[in-house]
Amino acid sequence: MKAIKPSAYIRFLNAIDSLDRINPIKKLDSTEEQLLNKITLAATQGHNLLVGDLISLSELGSQATLHGRIKNLVVMGYVKLNEDKSDGRKKSVTPTAKALKHYENLSVCLEKALRGN
Repeated sequence: MKAIKPSAYIRFLNAIDSLDRINPIKKLDSTEEQLLNKITLAATQGHNLLVGDLISLSELGSQATLHGRIKNLVVMGYVKLNEDKSDGRKKSVTPTAKALKHYENLSVCLEKALRGN
């Protein structure tokens, strides 16, 4: 079978796969990745997301599942929970430097794929 020229997205997926093999620490599952995307996008837009906002995203899973995934993101060092000074029941979620580095690595992979490397 003759190989076809891979698209930029396929090259991007290959680069991510290579990155995962180089850095074999625990990978994010798809739900954790989607949560981290929402948290980081909100932070880059200057919005403050609460844990309650995230666990209400029923399209991503049940409240218990999402709460567990948020805890995983905290334990893995991707997000930080910040207690509201006026209402201790509310906790905002912000990305950490590790999360921002994660997106920087993905950006490098995407740029490399677009260059055709």
